[in-house]
Amino acid sequence: MVTAGDFKNGITFEMDGDVYVVVDFQHVKPGKGSAFVRTKIRNVKTGATVERTFNPTDKFPKAMIETKEMQYLYNDGELYYFMDNETYDQVPLNYAQVEDAIKYIKEDMTATIKFHKGEAFSVEAPNFVELLITVCEPAVAGNTATGATKPATVETGALVLVPLFVNEGDTIRIDTRTGEYMSRLK
Repeated sequence: MVTAGDFKNGITFEMDGDVYVVVDFQHVKPGKGSAFVRTKIRNVKTGATVERTFNPTDKFPKAMIETKEMQYLYNDGELYYFMDNETYDQVPLNYAQVEDAIKYIKEDMTATIKFHKGEAFSVEAPNFVELLITVCEPAVAGNTATGATKPATVETGALVLVPLFVNEGDTIRIDTRTGEYMSRLK
């Protein structure tokens, strides 16, 4: 059990049949009245964020979140299939569960899948990925403005802003947490 007075960022707990993670918290001790905990919590399955206040003595069961490294296999048009590298079990996930990560994951790449009570609820791409640029306009001669960027589409379909010197056919490194271009690879 975890009490509201022990809340910290990242703590997961169960409330009203759902699993929540503490995004932000503040212990408040007003001059008059009893203390309370003001929080911003996110439902880990739906992604909805809610602001709530709790009495510091409120108790909640701690949610056990399991993470597994799994290999992305393929998409059949509706579901995205991931394989456990140890047991070779395949887990089908829908677009809502993979939408943030799938734009940076190509077939045979490894991703982190989060589970609660054996049910997968989210996918995280590796922090950095190397992807091939499939569509990119060529740089115009003389257009060398410092810090100028242009849009480029990578092999997974994601759109990334890249410097003018990057061309179609180049492989680039992308930070998946921000979606930003990091470097061009030789």
